[in-house]
Amino acid sequence: MSNAELVLVNQAKECTLYTIQFLSDDETEFEKFYNKFKDEVDFNPDLMRIVGFLNKIADLGALERFFRPEGKMNDNVVALPVVTSKLRLYCLRLSDKILILGNGGVKKSKTYEQDSELNGYVLTLQKFDNLIKEGIRNKTIVITKNTIKTDKNFDL
Repeated sequence: MSNAELVLVNQAKECTLYTIQFLSDDETEFEKFYNKFKDEVDFNPDLMRIVGFLNKIADLGALERFFRPEGKMNDNVVALPVVTSKLRLYCLRLSDKILILGNGGVKKSKTYEQDSELNGYVLTLQKFDNLIKEGIRNKTIVITKNTIKTDKNFDL
C-alpha cells in the first residue's frame, strides 16, 4: 500500500485538471510521464500532441470525444490521445469539468493488459476511482461542478 494525494494541475474555466502524487515520490504521476518523454526524439511529437490535447481540454472541457475509453465498463479510466500515437496517457474523466491525469507510456501492444507497465497505470487509476467513489459515499470527498474537495490521503 502507498499513500497518495490529489494535486491541482490547472483550474481553467471549462475544466479542472488534477493529478496523483504518491507521498513517497518527488514528482506527480503526470510529471513522471512528461519527464520520461520530453527529451526523447522519437516520442516528443506524440508528447506535444498530448500536451496540446490537455490545453484544449482546459479551454473546452474534458469532452468524451477527446478520449479513448479504457479500463472496465464501471470505471472512469480513459486514455489520450484518440489519434494514432505511440504514447498513451491514462486519466480519470469524472465529468466534462474534472479530469485526473495519471501516468502512461509507450503503446507496444494491442491492449494495455498485455503490457505490465501500462496495465499497472490503469490498475492504479481504477483503485483511485474506487476510492473517490467510496469517499463520495462516506462524505470525505465532495465533488462540485468543477472541483474535488477533500483533505484525505488515499491508500493505494
